[in-house]
Amino acid sequence: MSALKKLTLTEPELVSALQSQDPAVLKTLYSMYSSALFGVISRIIINTELAEDVLQETFVKIWQSAKHYDNTKGRLFTWMMNIARNLSIDKLRSKDFKNSLKNQDIENNVSFVDDQNKVTFNPDVLGVKQLVENLKPDLQNVLNLVYYKGFTHVEAAEKLDLPLGTVKTRIRLAIIELRRSFN
Repeated sequence: MSALKKLTLTEPELVSALQSQDPAVLKTLYSMYSSALFGVISRIIINTELAEDVLQETFVKIWQSAKHYDNTKGRLFTWMMNIARNLSIDKLRSKDFKNSLKNQDIENNVSFVDDQNKVTFNPDVLGVKQLVENLKPDLQNVLNLVYYKGFTHVEAAEKLDLPLGTVKTRIRLAIIELRRSFN
């Protein structure tokens, strides 16, 4: 088929080429009907990415089922639209789709669980605060600033008027002491 003829096929010519599984007709079919079928699908499936997948499945199904098309029962477009509509509804009813609605993105999962369960960090409950209170005062001060008040290592060094290396060393020593106490 020439490129010009592809775009000007009549419905009977299109059906004949489709039923004879002429590969060139698939491009023509897609160029003529994809936007209309996508409109039908996207009214049912809101997610654009999923709607595009269903559109692809629709053209595969049309290609595979072309020999079953009967022009006495309706126009080609109506038949294709029904395939698109049915595949869209099947997708919404599918177990995979329903499960995907229940799943959370991994990035937001921790904060979602914390928000759902009203989880807050409370070191008193774990007994960590008592363990920190048993440390030497210089180690306690560094941990209080960095872990409980949210200071950076640099800010803690400025606040305590200590070199940055000393602050990092004290944090490391405090963590070693806490591990010993905790175990």
